[in-house]
Amino acid sequence: MGSTSPLPLWAGRSLALVGILLVALNLRTAVAAISPITGHIGEDIALSSVGLGVLGALPPIAFAVSGFVAPVIAKRIGLELAITLATVAMVAGDLARAFAGSFVQLMLGSVLALAGMGFGNILLPPAVKRYFPDRIGLVTTAYVTLLSISTAVPAILAAPVADAAGWRVSLGVWSVLAFSSLVPWIFLLLNNRKKRLAADPMGNDAVDEPEAALFRRMLRSRTAWAIALAMAVSSLNAYATFAWFPELLTDIAGVDRIGAGALLAIYGIMGLPTGLLVPVLAARMRNVGLLVQLGVLFFVTAYLGLLFIPTYATWLWVVLAGLGPILFPVCLVLINLRTRSHHTSIALSGFVQSIGYTVGATGPFIVGILHDVTTGWTVPLIFLLGTALVAAISGFMLVKPRFVEDELRAA
Repeated sequence: MGSTSPLPLWAGRSLALVGILLVALNLRTAVAAISPITGHIGEDIALSSVGLGVLGALPPIAFAVSGFVAPVIAKRIGLELAITLATVAMVAGDLARAFAGSFVQLMLGSVLALAGMGFGNILLPPAVKRYFPDRIGLVTTAYVTLLSISTAVPAILAAPVADAAGWRVSLGVWSVLAFSSLVPWIFLLLNNRKKRLAADPMGNDAVDEPEAALFRRMLRSRTAWAIALAMAVSSLNAYATFAWFPELLTDIAGVDRIGAGALLAIYGIMGLPTGLLVPVLAARMRNVGLLVQLGVLFFVTAYLGLLFIPTYATWLWVVLAGLGPILFPVCLVLINLRTRSHHTSIALSGFVQSIGYTVGATGPFIVGILHDVTTGWTVPLIFLLGTALVAAISGFMLVKPRFVEDELRAA
């Protein structure tokens, strides 16, 4: 596998392919499975608005922290073992949530599951590069597709399963899927290390880490800040939506819990077409800022619809809200399009994602507090609309194709 000439997809790497795809299928289950059934959980465990805000904020916090920790762990113990431990954390976290007897136990189980998913977010791309250097585009497209499915399916099934078998089963069932992703990685660890070294003559299991100085220098890059701003807006709106959309739609659009879960699934699955199409468009467009402005337009239209005519074509407002996060794949593409070297790309990725997920973590909190204070959804929706408009600034900053290295030299 040292050659980049195309090989048969399954040539000596079937376990790796199955492992990568199964891990991808688990990377959002703990995020999407809980908000549609908070009513069920609340019958056994007291859930305040602040508590729900905490649960909604955990995913971006876990993902942001993982961006700093996962590369260090992978460098010390190896890529395969790090991914294996991440899947173990997902299994244990799902089970802990299912057996939780208090809010604290529910939160700790969520932290464990989300930490495993955060590690998966960081480590799957180098796993693709390690095992499929000749098929990076194909395998990446496949796992991004499964990532969207991982977001949509739990949202569809959570409420019906909770109605039929209880909320503990609805949360715990995802441990079975997580366990299935563990199996191929265990077998990969048991394979002869000499074969892995033959595939990678340098014997390098580590994930590249940016130099701290280069990471700090991103503060002086206009382009880095523009991408980080777009990522922050996308993250804040996405996590606030996943935390509160089911309750919001139930209150203002008159849908039941199962209907709200289905609409949340529609929101999530919108990431599938955008994930497939937006990177191609961004790579071909000189003015990528237009795509950012398009995402802003989707967000604004969706929130205006929910503010003024929520019961009319509710599905349309949900679809448009789900298309707003085209900002996310745009940012991922720009991390590579706006850097000249892989080294700078890694530093930019850390800078953008750490800021994006940190800001995103505030979304569920702020929306929950605004809802509590105003006892309605008008002010929270106006707040989300305002944050979406902020991303328009990023669109204007990205009109010209500037490279981060050039900006750092000029600074």
